[in-house]
Amino acid sequence: MAVILDARNLEKRFGAVTAANCVNAAIEADSVVGLIGTNGAGKTTFINMITGYLKPDSGSIHFGGNDITKLAPRDITRLGICRSFQIPQLYSSLTVFEHMLMGLGVVLGNAGLGGFFSSGEPLVPGHHAPAGEVAERILERFGLSEYRDRNAQVLPGGVRKLLDIALTMVAKPKILLLDEPTSGVSASEKFGIMSMVMEAVKAEGATVLFVEHDMEVVSRFAGRVMAFYDGRIIADGVPGAVLEDPEVKRYVVGGALHKPDTGGARA
Repeated sequence: MAVILDARNLEKRFGAVTAANCVNAAIEADSVVGLIGTNGAGKTTFINMITGYLKPDSGSIHFGGNDITKLAPRDITRLGICRSFQIPQLYSSLTVFEHMLMGLGVVLGNAGLGGFFSSGEPLVPGHHAPAGEVAERILERFGLSEYRDRNAQVLPGGVRKLLDIALTMVAKPKILLLDEPTSGVSASEKFGIMSMVMEAVKAEGATVLFVEHDMEVVSRFAGRVMAFYDGRIIADGVPGAVLEDPEVKRYVVGGALHKPDTGGARA
């Protein structure tokens, strides 16, 4: 497969703390990559550098053959790299459908909700359909149609997570980065929600990188696993091989994998 994202010799320090130490990763198009590691290992720093929220002290990031290292987050998003967050970024006063229209309004360069259903409604770039139709289609793919008219503040935790991820799809991403997609989700729901997310995202043709502490989820859904420790990638390969790697067993699997990240630059 062709490489769609290429991170080369990334370094990032915060004072005396090294958050990224010569990180190299070539991500193939249409792949699903799980990022694992204990809190502070460097996973979120890696994602934040890819999305432009952090700039590496040295090294480069290439997307589709173009250097995006110095671009602003909004410019990187417009190129097709999108992300979701560990804690869903939603507006409690808006309904599920209004969230989708707001996101589509940004894509269309129109922050308002009006005019989406008028005659001559513009087609959403990448989707080749009007905004209202795109919104309904994405909600259906994520199993959110039944919650269409409910405010975000009354949604169950798993549904809020799905909506946050669904919102990333309005931009028709080429790469989607998911920060702990099953955190805050009950054990009985995690596989169902992850299956829904992966089916919906792959139907849109996106390459996926996801940070996850649950090794059952990683083993089931990732085709490739990158294990981080102390700002370095200590193992990179298929899930079975990586999870059996001696260093991964010592520094990652033996750590507090099921505890959610508490934030911070090196999460």
